[in-house]
Amino acid sequence: MHGPIILAILYVLILPGCVLLQPTEPFGPVPTTKATGIAVPAPSQPVPAKEEAIPETLTLERSLEIALKNNPEVAATLWDVSAAGAKLDQAKAARLPTLTYEGNYIKYLNSRPLWEARFNNQRRIFTKQQSRGDVLLKLPLFTGGRIINEIKAADLFRLAEQDRLSRTKDELVFNVSSTFYAILSQEKVIDSVKFSLQAMREQRQKMAKMVEVEKAAKVDLLRTEVRLADLEQSLEKETNVLEVQKRLLANLMGLDFDKARMKFAGKLTFKKVGYRPEQLVSKALELRPDFKAAKERLASQARRVNVARAGHYPNVNLVGAYGYRGSGLAGVNDDRNPLNPTDRGPFYDDDGQIGVTVTLPLFEGGRISAKVREEISALAAAQERLRKLNLQVRQEVETAILDVNSSSERVKATEKAIEQGRESLRIETLKYNLGAGTVTDVLDAQTALLVTETNYYRALADFRTALARLKLAVGGNLS
Repeated sequence: MHGPIILAILYVLILPGCVLLQPTEPFGPVPTTKATGIAVPAPSQPVPAKEEAIPETLTLERSLEIALKNNPEVAATLWDVSAAGAKLDQAKAARLPTLTYEGNYIKYLNSRPLWEARFNNQRRIFTKQQSRGDVLLKLPLFTGGRIINEIKAADLFRLAEQDRLSRTKDELVFNVSSTFYAILSQEKVIDSVKFSLQAMREQRQKMAKMVEVEKAAKVDLLRTEVRLADLEQSLEKETNVLEVQKRLLANLMGLDFDKARMKFAGKLTFKKVGYRPEQLVSKALELRPDFKAAKERLASQARRVNVARAGHYPNVNLVGAYGYRGSGLAGVNDDRNPLNPTDRGPFYDDDGQIGVTVTLPLFEGGRISAKVREEISALAAAQERLRKLNLQVRQEVETAILDVNSSSERVKATEKAIEQGRESLRIETLKYNLGAGTVTDVLDAQTALLVTETNYYRALADFRTALARLKLAVGGNLS
């Protein structure tokens, strides 16, 4: 008769544990979390471009929108914020009372009293089978400030993770912007190479006809063919660079690369700027999310020092329990005839208690003091990292301003050089047609114009990238 009961108890106690201990699938979908202030992150797998609502031509704004939605690093950082919110919820839960159920079934070799005598001459009942179940209550009354400091440390850490998420998004915006500008510049470079290539092919046809009627030397035709082959090789090289940049942008956008759908629309504009480092450095220290995160981590670490120090103080808890004690279905005897078991069971009775417990560490082998030293050392390290980041922010802002000024001057210089190069090519072509110049001069002027145009478009891209880098360094909108 005891067998089915034992099996039922084992079933109830063991089977739920087996269900809960099923291993989590590492590559399966993650359920939506309800941690503090968390939205559902974007999917972690690359999204096929054909499944994404991409317009026929991608603008910079649309590219940024897709990237912020699908980039896996942004999604991963969002899950980190979710984890920080869950840690804050755990810390807050430590202030509340805990209720747990504890039950057991034990079979002894020798009979044991079912419960202790509660008054004089009370009859005691002995049994070899005992079961009990209790609801346990525990409420912390005093922890030396440990709980409140853990809550504050977790809250500061959550804020730091949110600022890190903002910085991750800012870095993504910069990377997408710089790549997009590079693509626009590369497309302009390819257009210039194609134009030069078409002009060189026309020049070769003219030269071939002139060689046929003996109005030009064959060596001039060979020079033209050499320049033509060099332009064809340059076009292939620049096209490959463009394909690499497109794949990089697709990766930043969290998309599988689809060449047919990666079309771009935008302009490389230029404007006069004038920024002063002394203004932007103070603005960067105020706005940079990563600098805010470093200060919040430092404040969180200071709270963790207080948590470690709380280990020296006593813990006072309100505890209580209420439950039952019971015997098995048979084999019960009493204290008047303990060797003669009867079949009068089972017997059950309830019991309860409430009180206050005090736990005071007397000797821990130096463990608490070592933990305090560990947290203090981590605090000092966080202070030095904050100082390092302060210097880094200043250096990044000043360097970004220098890059903006430098690229601005390059744009101005190459813009004038393009006008000069076009005029030189026109003059050399006219001189050659009149017999006053050589084909080498024409080819050199055409090559110089191509180089100037290439430098101009790349200087424009560098200028726009430098502005984006300055915005990233400052950490806010430049207005």
